[in-house]
Amino acid sequence: MKILLRIDSSSRTEGSHSRKLADFIEKHWKSNHPDGQVRYRDLATYHIPHIQNDTILGFYTPEHQHNNVLKKALSTSNELISELENANEILISSPLYNLNVPSNLKAYFDQITRVDKTFGVDEKGNYFGMLKEKIAYLALAKGGSYKGTPMEKYDFQEPYLKAILHHIGIDVKNTFSIEGTSNPEVLQKKLNEIHQQIQENI
Repeated sequence: MKILLRIDSSSRTEGSHSRKLADFIEKHWKSNHPDGQVRYRDLATYHIPHIQNDTILGFYTPEHQHNNVLKKALSTSNELISELENANEILISSPLYNLNVPSNLKAYFDQITRVDKTFGVDEKGNYFGMLKEKIAYLALAKGGSYKGTPMEKYDFQEPYLKAILHHIGIDVKNTFSIEGTSNPEVLQKKLNEIHQQIQENI
């Protein structure tokens, strides 16, 4: 049985275009995997704490030396990593906030990006991802238009997500991105186009 882990990050639990896009991807994924299971992690309703001093100390302290303080500090990280390890495919939905992903999604990756857990370092100092044989889908939404404009070089949303996922061993199979969501005149046309792309690529 395949498991899809869906991670939503928009602060808008209603009316979010990135969530709607993820809904359509999930629906199509379910039709292709009738025996599959979808597990949810909504970062708008599940608070991801920022890493603190004890969290970092726990990251770099051998597990057999963890005391109760470090175990508590690592509880969120351990839970999220276990969830990620058990998934076959990952669906991440994200709006563009101030040229990048929402802070809750950044906090999520800070919790799960751990040496000797999700990435390693070889004897030459090269990094390698440890979460192999997994693929990811990105559902991205932007209120403005960036592609092909002078603002494109300041859009760090997709480059960041692809880089951090690759760093832990997960390659992005498909990115579905919709721009100009603040313009209702073109929104529906763009949604129709991207829905067709999803049907052809999931």
